[in-house]
Amino acid sequence: MNKQDVDHITGKIIGAAISIHSTLGPGLLESAYRACVVKELEGCGLNVQSEVQLPIVYNGLRIDAGYRLDVVVQNTVVIEIKAIASVLPVHKAQLLSYLTLGAYPVGLLINFHVLRLKHGITRMVNNLK
Repeated sequence: MNKQDVDHITGKIIGAAISIHSTLGPGLLESAYRACVVKELEGCGLNVQSEVQLPIVYNGLRIDAGYRLDVVVQNTVVIEIKAIASVLPVHKAQLLSYLTLGAYPVGLLINFHVLRLKHGITRMVNNLK
């Protein structure tokens, strides 16, 4: 998938998240926002998976350590959804680890617990060509 395709997908995701946040506002649980993001993106005709298992590979062994990706879109973009007072560096590191472990090119960290959603979106890339 090329950069333009990825940018198009992330644009749709951000638009959907803004629409959801405009309608529901901050203050709900992450699971509620996740369910809405999935429905909204499916309505856009995108391939969306929720709660995707992410094993780790350590010394050649595949280990199920219980990691689950909130949402994966078009098997390309990982969405990590938060509803917290402030995003910490560890949350960004978590998303970057998910991108690396799953070999995904792009991730969006979306924190819905903000007054204006544009302040709650962080885009991260992992070897995007």
